[in-house]
Formats: sequence, C-alpha cells, structure tokens
Amino acid sequence: MHGALCVAYSGQCLTSEALGGRSANRGECAQACRMPYDLISDGQKVELGDRRYLLSPQDLSGLEVLPDLVRAGVASLKIEGRLKSPEYVASITRVYRQALDKVMAELTGEPTPPFEPKTARYELEMSFSRGLYTGWFRGNDNQTLAHGRFGTKRGVFLGEVIRVSAAAGGSNRGAGVHLRPVAPVKPGDGVVFDAGSPESGEEGGRIYQVESAGAEVVLRFGEGDVNFRKVHAGDRVWKTNDPALDRELRATFTGDKIRFQRPIALEVHGRAGTPLTLIANDGEGHVVRLDSAVPLGPAEKQPLSTDRLREQLGRLGGTPFRLDRFQSHLEGDVILPVSELNRLRRDAATELDQLRAQPKRWTLREAGKVAPVGSPSLEVAGRTLPPLIPASPELIAVIRDLPQLDAAWSAGVRTIYCEFENPKHYRAAVTRFRELQSAESTAPIADLRSAISDLPSTTAPSSIWVAPPRVFKPGEEWILQQVRSCAADGYLVRNYEHLTYFAADRKRGDFSLNVANPLTAAYFLDRYGLERVTASYDLNFTQLESLLQAAPGPWFDITIHQHMPMFHMEHCVFCAFLSSGKDYRDCGRPCDTHRVALRDRVGADLPLRADAGCRNTVYNNRAQTGAEYAARLLELGARSFRVEFISESPDEVMRTLTRYGQLLRGEVSGSDIWRELKLLNQLGVTRGQMEAAPQVIHRKT
Repeated sequence: MHGALCVAYSGQCLTSEALGGRSANRGECAQACRMPYDLISDGQKVELGDRRYLLSPQDLSGLEVLPDLVRAGVASLKIEGRLKSPEYVASITRVYRQALDKVMAELTGEPTPPFEPKTARYELEMSFSRGLYTGWFRGNDNQTLAHGRFGTKRGVFLGEVIRVSAAAGGSNRGAGVHLRPVAPVKPGDGVVFDAGSPESGEEGGRIYQVESAGAEVVLRFGEGDVNFRKVHAGDRVWKTNDPALDRELRATFTGDKIRFQRPIALEVHGRAGTPLTLIANDGEGHVVRLDSAVPLGPAEKQPLSTDRLREQLGRLGGTPFRLDRFQSHLEGDVILPVSELNRLRRDAATELDQLRAQPKRWTLREAGKVAPVGSPSLEVAGRTLPPLIPASPELIAVIRDLPQLDAAWSAGVRTIYCEFENPKHYRAAVTRFRELQSAESTAPIADLRSAISDLPSTTAPSSIWVAPPRVFKPGEEWILQQVRSCAADGYLVRNYEHLTYFAADRKRGDFSLNVANPLTAAYFLDRYGLERVTASYDLNFTQLESLLQAAPGPWFDITIHQHMPMFHMEHCVFCAFLSSGKDYRDCGRPCDTHRVALRDRVGADLPLRADAGCRNTVYNNRAQTGAEYAARLLELGARSFRVEFISESPDEVMRTLTRYGQLLRGEVSGSDIWRELKLLNQLGVTRGQMEAAPQVIHRKT
C-alpha cells in the first residue's frame, strides 16, 4: 500500500546475490536498483540528460486509490518500512489510519472525521520519499514510474534556486540562497540542493535563518555548513527534514502513556461457597483464568449484579485493554469484597499483557520425512515417490537465439531448453529441431558411430523444451496458447499458473520456482508431476551440497554456466527511455529493433531483454561458471547440468558446450575450464554466488 517499490518481482531479483553473495530474497538487498546506469542502445550511449537512475522507481503511495481498494473488498493493507525509523512508522500508520477512517465513514454514512489530503501528503513526503506515485494501481505508465533523476530520499520540493547572494570578502559567512518557496520552510528544517547528479555528492544542511524578500525568501545557513560555490541557479531545493514534525511524531509513541487499548471480553462464574472465576479473552487466542482468593458469600443486600461487575471490572485505565463484552454466569445473589475484585482485574490485565508479549508458538506437523541421499525412495505427505534410477550425466543447452540451436546440436547436446523473447519463434525452433532429429535417425551407421563418440555421456533421448514468460497475468492466456502451439516435447514451468495450464504436458520446473530445499522439490514432483526441478539460483555451493545430500540428485537440473538473470521487472526500460509512450500500446516496440544494455558504475554493460509481456530482464554481463564444482556435484548424484547462453555466437556456443561435455566425461578438469573461459571471454568469468560464504542461521532459544 505504501513504501519503497522493488523494481523487480518478489523472489525474482538475484542482483545482490550475483554481485555480492547477499540474498535479496532473504532480506539482504544491496539496492543495486538505486544506482546510476547509462543506457546503451546498439552499442551507443543514449543521452538522457540528468536521468541516470533508470531502475529506481518512485515510492509507492496508495492514498489516492484507497477508496477504490476498499470498495473492491480489500481487507488488509501492508505498509513497507524495512530499516525505517520509529517516526516513519508512526507517521505513515497515522496518515493511513485517518484516511481509512474517513473512507469507512463515507461508506457507512457516519460523521466524517477530519482529514486533509494536502497535509497528509506533506507528512508522507517528509517521512521518506523518492517521489510518491500510485505505482501499478492505475496501470502501467513507464514514463512516470521511474523518472530517473535520483534514487535516494528527497522529501518535499521547495522550489528552484533563483540565485546565490555572495558574502563579503568571498567567505561563506552571510551568503544566502534565494528561492520562491512552494511549500512551508522555517529555521531548523533540513534541505538538500539537487544539481542533477546525486552520485557526485550534494550540498545541504539545516536552515539557520529565513528572510523574506517580497515573493522570495533567503535561506541562510551556519558557517561552513554549505559550500555555496557548488550551489547554482536552477538547482532544485528539497526539504529533507522537519524537526517540528519529528517532535510531534515522537510524542505519539514515547513515554509510558498507554496510547491504544485493545478490546477484551470478560466473564465471571461461581456460586456461594466457591471462588469467583474471572476469564479474560483478547479474541486472538490469549486467555487468562483466575480464581478469587476468598469464596463468594451469600448477599443479604447489594449483590454482585451484572452492571456492578461491569463497572468494577471495566476499570482498565492505565492498561493496554478496554472492556468490550461482559458476561456474568453467577448463580444466585452473591458478594465478594471490592478489594478482591480489584486484585482480580489487575492480575488478569497483567497476565494477559504478558501472554501477548510472548512469541507465537508454531506447531510442526509430521507430514513426512525426507530420506538421505542414496535412498531408493522418498516419502512426502504420507506418499512414497517412485525410486529414481541414476542416469549418466546429461548436458542441457539453454538458448535464447535461434542460431544457437544448430550450434548446440553440433556440440552433441540433445536436450535443448529455449527461452525466446517472442514465443512465436518457438515454432521455428521446434521445426528445426525435428529436422535435426530426422537427419540423425537416417544417417549412415558409420556417421552415427563417429557422432556418438563426441556426444556427452547421456542415455536420455533428444528433446526440446520451451519456456513461457516468467510472470503470468489474467488476460495473457494468448501467450501460453502461443507457447503450446509450437508442439515442443515439454515445457519449463515458471509459476503456479503454468502448473495448471500445462498439467497434461511434460514439464520441468525452472529456477524461478526457487526450489531451495528437498521438501519443496518433493512437493512439485509429487503433487504436479514435474519430471525435474531446477535448483534455486539463490544457493551457494555449500547450500547446494546440502540440498543434494538431502534429496536424490536426479531430481534436479543444476546450472553450471550462465549469465545470471539479475532483475526481472514489470518496469520497461525500452518504453521509458527509448520512447515517449506509457506502455506497449504507444511505445512503438523499441525492444524489437534495438539491442540494449545498462552500463553500471564500473563500466560493465548488462544485457537487457524484454519478453512477450513486456517484462524486462537484466543479465550479468559476465558468465558465471560452476565448472570447478562439477566433480563434487556428480559425486553427490547430480546428473542434469544446464549451460545457458544469451547472445553468444554459434561458435562460442559450440566451443563452450564441447568443453562442458568433456568436463562431464572426465576428460578435462573444472580448473581447466575455469582457466580457459577466463582467457577466451573478453569480460572473463565469475564464480558468482557459488563461492559465497554460507549464511549460518542460528536456532532461536
């Protein structure tokens, strides 16, 4: 509902993992999307002025669409606030609470509480803002989502610098910045001067004095706080901090004052001669039961009526509770000292508060046990999966351009995975694959023997598999129909919709399913009939070892060579920065005619591709190899190894696959492959996350 927008789809960002061994999927995002990039189209830099933060979306603010969401039946709203301050939490929660109360009052006809949208937006921007936008709530608008000017906090826009007044003697003392403010500004506020190049460092500080000069104001700062030589006319001025607002927000949560009382239910039971039993229930599974220290006595006058008990037990001021419902199940006219009622009330509130403070206790259900590697079968959810017969090592080529198909076949690879930008080209790939199959089946015996001697060691028959786009949305069924129409041997399943759509087809799980443990693998194999699943790209080698030690190796495709797919995103860089259109309907489809890359701060050109749904993927420019780990993976039972390509030439594809085939046959070592790839590839190769230090998560006590 509100907060920083990840530019990539959840679970589909491998950038931090690929570049630094930090898993964004496990909360260790390095925020590479907030870094500056240059746009390279067909080998040439595209001049975009001060727009360099091409992957940094504005922050999400759903305030404008809140009434529409409520009317649509949305019942839960999430506010994102990773590593944010308590003031941020207090501010954003307060604004949306007030806005939601207003919406609900309007829908129910109750008196509308006060709510000022302009004041609310000011508070949202001051709390934290890279610019506020409704994101994808109102559809795609690639021109607005990521403006590209900055990727860091700004706040409230104050205006542009008109001029900088010089100080006597050329010093900073007495210098001032002139502007026409479009938002309130006062002494103590923090500001930053935006010259359009945040990566070069920016000037800013706290305002010491605000002087009126007609329609203008002059901002003055403490001596030495601002280098005015770096502030120029036309620079944008942003208000980044409002101390008065911070004090107001801190007052809402600091101190011992109880600021929210949760409704609870109380009920009493008992009869003369027995203790009074008080039961307190918060409605969320926390229940306290207490008995009085003295028994109930018969009442000659003023018995414990329901109203009297409600009044006495409902005195919950100074506690985090308020009485909502009360029931009395007392039998006959009875009485209990008021002091004992008060003690019961206090003790019940204290114990209920302590119960609520305890962490939730999860109950683990024995759904099945995972057998160790080498076991003939594996039991999951009470069912036993069939035993897997170890096969000879199989090399799989993942290609993204049609000319790579013949090269892969010539290198002896007989299992091909295709991931093309346009699924309509799958038909041509399948047709060509069938021609190659037919030619091989009719070749003379002597030629077959010669060819077989060069093949990777495998007993699997030749097959071609195609991949639908990673993300599916309602209305995109036509893409899946186009994928299936190619009549491939099987399909790479990449999300849950694919599991349903391709239920009757041969299918294997792709890396986007994020299979990182044996239970997940067994679930997909058993429940959905997948032949294999690809091990998650989020795993380093130690974690991959653990996976193969806990489940049979033939369950998995292991990727040992690839350009890591780092960002997978709805944001279309082609549309945003190579057109003036909002989406595919008016962008002119520059993705069809240009080869585009993003150049990062160290000069690396990261390839960019768009799929049939206009979703973009940014790939690592350097290939990642796990060749040095292949021997150990084979020892652990792995049998299917993926080698992936992006835009490599047919010669590169053939050379690379030939060497990996020799690796699996034991003719060369992983170290040989590593050294050779470093020499042959202009950009070199990397081990990527494979050599990252394993993350140790300690058990909570």
